[in-house]
Amino acid sequence: MSNILEDIKKTIIRRLPEEVQVAQVEFEGPEVVIYTKNPEIITEKGDLVRNIAKDMRKRIIIRSDKSVLLDPEKTIEKVREIVPEAAEITDISFDEVTCEVIIVSKKPGLVIGKFGVTSRAITKNTGWAPKILRTPPISSEIIERIRNVNRNNSKERKKILQTLGARIHQGTKHDSDWARLTSMGGFKEVGRSCMLLQTPNSRVMLDCGVNVAGSDDKSSFPYLNVPEFNLEDLDGIIISHAHLDHCGFVPFLYHYGYEGPIYCTTPTRDLMTLLQLDHIDIAHREGNPLPFTSKHVQKSLKHTITLDYEEVTDISPDIKLTFHDAGHIIGSAMSHMHIGDGDHNIVYTGDFKFEKSRLLGAATHKFPRVETLVMESTYGGKDDVQPSRNSAEKELMKTIYRTLKRGGKVLIPVFAVGRAQELMIVLEEYMTHGMIEEVPIYIDGMIWEATAIHTARPEYLSKDLRDQIFHAGRNPFMSEPFIKVRKPDQRDDIIDGKPAIILSTSGMLTGGNSVEYFKKLCDDEKNTLIFVGYQSEGSLGRRIQKGWKKIPLKEDGKTNVYYVKMEVKTLSGFSGHSNRRQLMEYVKRLTVKPEKIITCHGDQYKTVDLATSIHRSYKIETRTPLNLEATRIL
Repeated sequence: MSNILEDIKKTIIRRLPEEVQVAQVEFEGPEVVIYTKNPEIITEKGDLVRNIAKDMRKRIIIRSDKSVLLDPEKTIEKVREIVPEAAEITDISFDEVTCEVIIVSKKPGLVIGKFGVTSRAITKNTGWAPKILRTPPISSEIIERIRNVNRNNSKERKKILQTLGARIHQGTKHDSDWARLTSMGGFKEVGRSCMLLQTPNSRVMLDCGVNVAGSDDKSSFPYLNVPEFNLEDLDGIIISHAHLDHCGFVPFLYHYGYEGPIYCTTPTRDLMTLLQLDHIDIAHREGNPLPFTSKHVQKSLKHTITLDYEEVTDISPDIKLTFHDAGHIIGSAMSHMHIGDGDHNIVYTGDFKFEKSRLLGAATHKFPRVETLVMESTYGGKDDVQPSRNSAEKELMKTIYRTLKRGGKVLIPVFAVGRAQELMIVLEEYMTHGMIEEVPIYIDGMIWEATAIHTARPEYLSKDLRDQIFHAGRNPFMSEPFIKVRKPDQRDDIIDGKPAIILSTSGMLTGGNSVEYFKKLCDDEKNTLIFVGYQSEGSLGRRIQKGWKKIPLKEDGKTNVYYVKMEVKTLSGFSGHSNRRQLMEYVKRLTVKPEKIITCHGDQYKTVDLATSIHRSYKIETRTPLNLEATRIL
């Protein structure tokens, strides 16, 4: 590895201007970091570094050598002198390990400046490399917690990255002449998504989720006992998005000694942390503790590497990863993996939506190469035809109008991430334009914190929403009708009070506050329960969807029966998943035709039905493996 690093250092020095004083070149995870005594010369020539990185096919970061750093107090003065007041800086701190000045601002674009001129001025005048973060418009405990973990563990994190860098850049020992995919969860079922990608040189896990509706350990968690899986051999974990059925079991790996990286987008990291901690808390309160704790979530944070969309990154000796927008929830990503020297390209879609929504853009369908496509099939059955988003919105408004008119309350169980924010935007617009009565919209559970994370990452939202936030100065998430439920004793007042709309987790009524609302609202025919998301088999939501009128629930060691007299409505048009037509259209619209398509994340019938239709329509080889099967893809 030292020879590889030395060769890279020589190449970089040869390409840089002679006056640049290179103090050190290091691997830090997938990045090559250049420490220099005069970084301003390089930063003034942005194209130079970009071209070197492109030619070397490496991610290159420029940092100052510690010997040229300005004193922190003087640096703060200089930063405030350089950055316009309109940027509204809320905090300045320092990471002396990475030689970065961390600037938190309400308007980070002004800290960067046009074409990066302001941020370069900071480096030129202080030596510190600016790391620019957005001040969340809504205060976020999770974002603050993550920033503190990274700040307080900077030295440890650097050692982790250096160790990882040595592993990634060690060079290949074997030809990358085969690749295989082992199904460890989420095949011919929905829940506990997990698979292992193997090459002669690498072992990479794609997602590691839980089935929140599982009845026992065998049905709740991935099959980590497959013979080909060894924790010590794992090069990395790629997380497609933050829903628990894709990331909920990751802390377990750290509990049992995994020391490697997690790759995901920044919103996925933030939301994944939120949902994992909440999952642990709910399981503990319900007397079903999970086989890991919050300290393992914190440990995983130290090992998490965030990547932007379309950023090519080495993650093992023979695999390069590029994320693309999946359109499912904020930060959701399709993973494009380039194996070897052009030997094979595989895309794992994760959950995706091939349609624009109010919240997000449509999933990416343009890739340079794809030989194998692994795609979800949640709504892959031939009868899975969802109404348009517009007609779903109209039906939602009719149902709400009808309920409020008869003096009832509307309970909408939602996933904290994605559907909740989509509904908030819809409800805010319809109320603003007087199309439904203006009543309180109570936000309960993790939804408010998840929404705060959305407001902190507006660059990941739809263009229309970004324009509202950045240019019109209007943030619909902060509208007056939304009321955060802060304490449990507020719920009785809400239930006994005037007509209202309640958005509460969990989305499948598998636990959490939505179940408590359901128990107190279900026997009143004036009220309405609206499902807007997928209800997994075995969940309370699915039983109510099927028409159960007597619901037995175990509480405090005894079984209580609840009678469903409230109106029950299912609106599928708000799903973050593509329906059958969109799934077929997605394959048709791919810019390159895959040689093989593997379907996953769907009930057995839907997985097979979609695969059969793809083969019949597009003459592409399809596979529908079961859990525990290994499929050779190269």
